[in-house]
Formats: sequence, C-alpha cells, structure tokens
Amino acid sequence: MKRILLLSLLFSLFSLNYAQDKSGNYLTVGFYNVENLFDTLDDPRINDEEFLPASEKEWNAEKYSQKLKNLGRVINLMGKSGAPEILGLCEVENLGVITDLVQELKSENEYKIAHYDSPDGRGIDAALVYAGNLFTLENLLQHEVFLPDLYPTRTILHAVLKYKNGELYHFFVNHWPSRRGGQDESVVNRISAATSLRVVVDALFEEDPNSNIIIMGDFNDEPADTSISYILQANNYLCDSTGNVVNNALYNLSYKLKESGYGTYKYRENWNMLDQIMVSGSLARGEGRGYICGTFTIFKPDFILQTEGNYKGTSLPTFGGKRYFGGYSDHFSIFALFNFD
Repeated sequence: MKRILLLSLLFSLFSLNYAQDKSGNYLTVGFYNVENLFDTLDDPRINDEEFLPASEKEWNAEKYSQKLKNLGRVINLMGKSGAPEILGLCEVENLGVITDLVQELKSENEYKIAHYDSPDGRGIDAALVYAGNLFTLENLLQHEVFLPDLYPTRTILHAVLKYKNGELYHFFVNHWPSRRGGQDESVVNRISAATSLRVVVDALFEEDPNSNIIIMGDFNDEPADTSISYILQANNYLCDSTGNVVNNALYNLSYKLKESGYGTYKYRENWNMLDQIMVSGSLARGEGRGYICGTFTIFKPDFILQTEGNYKGTSLPTFGGKRYFGGYSDHFSIFALFNFD
C-alpha cells in the first residue's frame, strides 16, 4: 500500500512539473515510427506490393485516409498547442505520404519537410518535419549504412537547421536494421549503423565540441545494448548528475524510463525501448538552454491502447498479420521538451 501511495505521489509530482513546463517557453521534439505509411500507388522501383489495392491487405484509399487521420490525431496532442515543432518520422514510403500526413497536423507552425529516398528495398524512409517559421534548413544530408552482407538498408537523415536566433542544430533521424533472423544474429547490422553515425558525430565534435546534436529514431536496439552504449557511446542521462555532463559526448534521454520497465514496443512479454532521443552535452547541461530535464515521454493516450488480450496496453496497429484493425502504429511515439532560446 505504501509503495502504491509513493508511486502515485511521484506521478503527481511529474505531472505537476510537466504542466508547469507546458506553460513555459519550450519547443517539443518528437519522433514516431508510423508503421508502414504507404500510399496506394504501385512504385516499380520498390517492393510495395503488400500495400496495394489488389494485395491481400486490400490497401485502398479509404484505409490510407483513415491511417492518416489516426496518426494526425496522435501527433496533434504531442505539442503544447498542437503538433510538435520538430517531428522525426520513420516507415514512410515517400515524400507524398509525408505531405499528406502534414495536412492532418493542426498547429500554428508552418511545417516544412526534410526527406531523402533511401535505398531500402521496401522503400521506407526517414524524414523530419519542422516548423519553418522557427527554423531554416541550412543543409540536408543522408549518411549511408554499409551492412556486412552489402544488403541495401535505410540511410540516416541529417538535417542541419538554424533556429531563429541563429543557433545551428544537427538533427539525425534513424531507422536502424531490424532484428529479423534473431537479435544476436542481426546485431552486426545495427553495429554498422551505429558506426556510421558515430563517425559523423566525431567529425562534428572535432570541428566544434559545443555542437548541438539531437539524435532520434527507432534503433531496434535498447539503450544498454552494444550498438548504442558502446559503439555510439550514448551515456545514461540522469537529471541529478548534470554537473558531470561534458560537451563532446552523447546522452540518452530514454535510459531512466527503460530502467523503470517502460518501453515503446512490446515483443512477446517484454517491453523494448526501441525508440529513443539522444543529445549532445551542450543540450544536456541543464543550464536553461537545451533539454528540459525529466520531460522525455513515451506518448500513449488512452484512445490508442488495446484493452484486452495478449497485447493489452500496447498501441493498436493498422494490421495484425493480415487482419485489419484500422489502428495507429505498433510503436508508441516519444517526445521531449527543449528550450532553444
């Protein structure tokens, strides 16, 4: 009983702090694996046959439109007055579906899109949607990931944005190779992705140790796994240890929730923290500018949750195998609050 009361008190304190943050001067940085956001058109360059009107899924305009509305409903609740100012996406087929999704977003932000077509066989990409009234795109890059078997995979999107005060920020949107074939058997592929990203991060830190870096994505690995903790060198981040933060290092904002048993994707009986946000030391010091400590959130509004069965408490997906549920995504979205001024 005492434990329940303590947990309730801690949750109330978090909710109070979060409410105070929501009334302050901050921006929301979010990420969402939107699970197979495909249009209904056949693209001969990619393997999109699973999501066509003639497929077993009978993917048609009505289902596509419903998926867009569902995703928009979630995203529009992530920010303080609508959709986030910065939103990373993965599992989007092309620029067209991102444009259609942006039409569902309700906000005063004037959204723009940063996107590249990746060499992934299914044609699923990563993208960044950003508030064009606050940020300007200074550069857009994609960093290749070379797998040991040379199979083409998703690139890492790198958008360099200039905030309205002139400060530069490097945003990286990731969708690392899956665990298909087994976690241990496939880890070499995610190590390859981590190595590619770390090379770019090292170059930025060598040029400027104070570089502002925000890394987000579906990493298909967890915060303590080798690819992230050892290769990418993303450190555990605690609000009470900001005095130990150094500029030319990375800090994983999702570590604490993972250690508390939370996750963004459930596999069998286990919650996995596959979706994460990491920042450079310049944004993790807790000195007014940068990440607002304690605001990393796994966003799971009640209306997206499955309420019964083996998947109770998880996000209702669009499909369960071949069965159409008309849901949202098999991942929860995430966000964190930042002060950029």
